Amino acid sequence: MLPEDVSFEQGSLSPLASSDSFVHCKCPKCGADATRETDTMDTFICSSWYYLRYTDPHNDKEPFAKDKVNYWAPVDQYIGGIEHAILHLLYSRFFTKVLHDAGLVDFDEPFKNLLTQGMVLKDGSKMSKSKGNVVSPEEIIAKYGADTARLFILFATPVDRDLEWSDQGVEGAYRFLGRVWRILGHFEDAIKSGKDDYDVSALTKEEKDLRRVLHTTIKKVTEDIRDRFMFNTAVSSVMELVNAFYAFQDKEVNSGLVREVAKDLLLMLAPFAPHITEELWSKLFAAGSVHQQKWPSYDEEALKVDEVEIVLQINGKVRDRVMIPSGLDRAGMEQVAKDLPRAKELTAGKTIVKVICVPKKLVNIVVK
Repeated sequence: MLPEDVSFEQGSLSPLASSDSFVHCKCPKCGADATRETDTMDTFICSSWYYLRYTDPHNDKEPFAKDKVNYWAPVDQYIGGIEHAILHLLYSRFFTKVLHDAGLVDFDEPFKNLLTQGMVLKDGSKMSKSKGNVVSPEEIIAKYGADTARLFILFATPVDRDLEWSDQGVEGAYRFLGRVWRILGHFEDAIKSGKDDYDVSALTKEEKDLRRVLHTTIKKVTEDIRDRFMFNTAVSSVMELVNAFYAFQDKEVNSGLVREVAKDLLLMLAPFAPHITEELWSKLFAAGSVHQQKWPSYDEEALKVDEVEIVLQINGKVRDRVMIPSGLDRAGMEQVAKDLPRAKELTAGKTIVKVICVPKKLVNIVVK
C-alpha cells in the first residue's frame, strides 16, 4: 500500500522518498533489511500499450496471451486529438516495435488508421476559460437537448476540421429535429398500418422517385460513415430525405412506402440523434430499441431511373433540355436531339459536321 506520511516539498525527489516507513523494509525473499524503489514511471508507460491489455484483461500470469493479442490487434481505427500525435502515438510505436522484436506480438505498428479530430473554436480562437469564450454544454443541453448539440457538432464541419461554434447553427439543428418529429407524427397512422413486404411494383412514378431518394440516401450515408467518416455530408443527405418526405405530406401515398421511409430514416439518424430516434421508434414501431436494429441496406433496383434529363447543345452552347429513357443508346440520343424543334430551328440550312453524345448527359450538334 502506498504510504500517507509523505512530503510533497522535496523538489526533484519523489514524495515516496520522504516516507521512512515505505523506503525501509524487509526483503520479501530473504528477510534482510532492504529499501524500496521510489522512482515512478511516466503515465506514457501505461498509455503506450493499454490497448494490448484490452485483448486479454483477465490474464493474471502475463500482460496478454500472444494468440489473443494477435487476433484483436493492431487497432483498426484510432480517433483522437492532434495533441496526441507527438508523444502518445510516437511512444506507442516504440513500445509495439520493442514487443515485436521480443517476439511477443506479430505486428510492428499499433494502429492501422488514424483520424485526428478538429477543435471547437469560438470567435476564431480555441475555446479557453482564460479567454472567456467557452460555451457550456450544460446550457446547450438544457435549452435544446443533447441530440441538438450532437447533430450540430457533427453536421457543421468535417470531423477532421476545426469547428467554429455558431448559435444559429444550433438553432438550425434544433429546427431540423422538430421537422423530423412533425413529419413522422403526420404519417403515424400510415406508418403503423403499412406492411414491410409491400408491393414495390405498385408504386406511382412519384412514389418511386421518393423510394429512389431513400435508397440513394442509405447508400450515401452508409459509405460516408463506414468509409470516409464524413458525418456532416451523411447528416446533409438525411436532411434532403426529410425534405423529399415533406413533399408528400398533403398527398395520397402508399403506406408501405411511408413505413419503409420512416423506419430507415430513424435508423440512419439514430447514431447522430440517439434520444429522439429512440422515442420515435418506440412510439411508431415498438420493436425493441432503435439502436439494436440492423443497419438498413439499399436496393440496387431502386437506384435506377427510368428517365434522365439531357442537354441539347449547338456548337457547345446549351439550347434546350429534354427527358429521355435512361437506357437509350447513343444513336437513340442523337435522333431524339435532332428531332427537337429547337434543334431543327438552329440547324436549318446548315451542315451538321458531327454529333457528340455523352450518355445520360448531353448531345452536342456541331454545325457550320
